[in-house]
Amino acid sequence: MRARIPLLFCIANAFAAPAAAHDSRPLFIEITERDGGLVDLKSTAPNAIDRENAPVVELGAPCVERGRNADNPHRLRASYTCSLDDAKITIEWPAFNPSISTMVRVIYASAETRTVILDPSQTEWRVPAPENLAGVSTGYFRIGVEHIVGGIDHLLFLAGLLILSGTLRRTLATVTGFTLAHSLTLALVALGVVRVSVPATEAVIALSIVFLATEIARGDRTTLAWRRPVLVASAFGLVHGAGFAAALGEIGLPRTETAAALLFFNLGVEAGQIAIIAGVFATLFTSRRLFERRTTMAVGAQRVAGYGLGTVSAYWFVERLSALFAGA
Repeated sequence: MRARIPLLFCIANAFAAPAAAHDSRPLFIEITERDGGLVDLKSTAPNAIDRENAPVVELGAPCVERGRNADNPHRLRASYTCSLDDAKITIEWPAFNPSISTMVRVIYASAETRTVILDPSQTEWRVPAPENLAGVSTGYFRIGVEHIVGGIDHLLFLAGLLILSGTLRRTLATVTGFTLAHSLTLALVALGVVRVSVPATEAVIALSIVFLATEIARGDRTTLAWRRPVLVASAFGLVHGAGFAAALGEIGLPRTETAAALLFFNLGVEAGQIAIIAGVFATLFTSRRLFERRTTMAVGAQRVAGYGLGTVSAYWFVERLSALFAGA
């Protein structure tokens, strides 16, 4: 129990963020070059963005627009006549720039693919010549990092696992089990081998945090969750992997370099996890002497953390369960 109070502050910071997961998803733009000088444009904005502020995405000169379908402002489709060589993409926010990144994927007529990540301040970008898979690897790695760092529900689940694990050795085993499990379902769902209900998956992810919060608040170290946290991490890791795949499904996988995109997205998720765990353990190590003799305070902080996790995750569970039945 020693030196776990800093985890409470990490969790409290997470609570300060809006109570919605995956808000870090980028604006996704896909441009497909077809034979005969035809170009298709598709953009997908995160659902967290208000409809009135949905971005307007266009291809500038030398492209000439042939048609546009914008019935759903979050899902834009347009067609153009032009050559992609040096064509310019413009992104216009009607009300304000919500400071999200933009992921652009260009599929050339030769089947080559180029993927880049634009900073929130970039509202214009010129399409370059075809490139190799380096752009895909870099782009999807960055998206993986941003997804785990910005996915509050995944972070809270990870925080719960760290509390249950306690020691560095147990934490490494627990996180390894979580990694192997979510990597499996991420690949199966992303490649279409297994199909899952996204609303149901999101609800179970929230329920997994409720379960951890209950175990932490009770503090009964004789339960299976406390004795073998790797089993809990592996079981729920299968569900979290399906959640990762749902986010990746909104972005899409390139027609070429599919394996590289999937691999580097997963590596990005792992890099984000490792950075978070390293930061938490560095905080624990530097504060160990301060709290190692305050057993009562440590127990109280653990219970507060458990109740805090439970409150937020229970709200998410009810909210997502309602959305599941509403869409049924």
